[in-house]
Amino acid sequence: MTKPQSSMINGFDAAKVASLPAHERALVERRQFLLGPSYRLFYKEPLHLVRGEGVWLYDQNGKPYLDAYNNVPSVGHCHPRVVEAVSRQAATLNTHTRYLDDALLDYSERLLATLPAELSRVMYTCSGSEAVDLALRIACFHTGGTGIIITENAYHGTTRTTAEISPSLGEAMPLGQHVVTVPAPDTYRRAEADIGEAMARDVRAAIAFLTRRGIKPAAFIADGIFSTDGIFSEPAGFLQKTLDAVHAAGALYIADEVQPGFGRLGDGMWGFARHGIVPDIAVMGKPMGNGMPIAAAAMKPAVQEEFGQKIRYFNTFGANHVSIAAASAVLSVIGDEDLVDNAKRSGAAMLAGLRSLQECDERIGDVRGSGLFIGVEFVKDRTTREPNGTLASDVINDMRRRGVLISAAGPAGNILKIRPPLPFSTENAGHFLDVLGSVLSDLP
Repeated sequence: MTKPQSSMINGFDAAKVASLPAHERALVERRQFLLGPSYRLFYKEPLHLVRGEGVWLYDQNGKPYLDAYNNVPSVGHCHPRVVEAVSRQAATLNTHTRYLDDALLDYSERLLATLPAELSRVMYTCSGSEAVDLALRIACFHTGGTGIIITENAYHGTTRTTAEISPSLGEAMPLGQHVVTVPAPDTYRRAEADIGEAMARDVRAAIAFLTRRGIKPAAFIADGIFSTDGIFSEPAGFLQKTLDAVHAAGALYIADEVQPGFGRLGDGMWGFARHGIVPDIAVMGKPMGNGMPIAAAAMKPAVQEEFGQKIRYFNTFGANHVSIAAASAVLSVIGDEDLVDNAKRSGAAMLAGLRSLQECDERIGDVRGSGLFIGVEFVKDRTTREPNGTLASDVINDMRRRGVLISAAGPAGNILKIRPPLPFSTENAGHFLDVLGSVLSDLP
């Protein structure tokens, strides 16, 4: 069962604002009046956060919360090297890319050096949504097609174009007329022995569906861990057959690295690399600047060349000096603090601990993930595998009350989405597991 179209996974019910303490109630009422109903809040009891440091967030009363969810501050909240780089550059110069600048080119060379050699061009935006939007524009221009293939509960952004390929936004947001969905590579619920072949078969069927209706395929887009579909990462390498099917149709493969990129999966810098593939375009978002407004699309030169010659591209403050300074600091911190290896170590500790909990709790149907991107699926019955979104919601909100922040994923909202900042340590993992174990013991 999917969530109602007007709701949000792990969302606050605005109809219950009267039940909140006076201060929080006043803030919510002001927020609703000024921002309108589209803006949603997390948790049954919304959080009022005032400070962050490393993997910790603090509310207005000074209570600490272990952040096991927020990937955008990729190297940790308020990392001093990022703060210093932003402050120094903001006091020096901040303007656009129509002037010559060494820092932009230096960073571009460093960023591209982390990617396969085939991806040797980069274009900048201010957000992941804009980067995906740009990637789709280039794909349609390059192929002459308009058909886009996505997974059934994907999320790729909030512009009009990217919202039209984001079914997880709910049924009230219609998909684009040239958009076709395929099932996620769900190794827990799908019976196919070869999930790679199953997904490639689904993509080929989607291509045939588009072609039969006179729609030329332009692109397949997915993130390498299928984060909103339910977090599916195994087996490594299963996306190669999908890449082959996409290329056979003359379409482009776009890897959405906004969530799995920059070392999060603990197996190299990029999510697609786990599958041994080279996409035509890789898009990244604000984690590249620890939350500063910077994002990018890296691509093969042949994909971009004609587009660049015929279409003038300009993003007023995409790759501005302050954001480039932040991104450069983030790249340095990831390397200097061995955060990719840390994601691998801490993620392995988390997975081992979660699987131990699974062994003694029948409500945990599956534990899966890679590095510091992990899903825990709750079910009502392990035999039927019926989703238990109510239990997931109870766990999330009880952990929030005990000072640990997570959220949920999947169409039924029954999968814990664990995605902390990259400095999350094995000690932090131990604390997380202790709290989760205590919560599960207390929930009937």
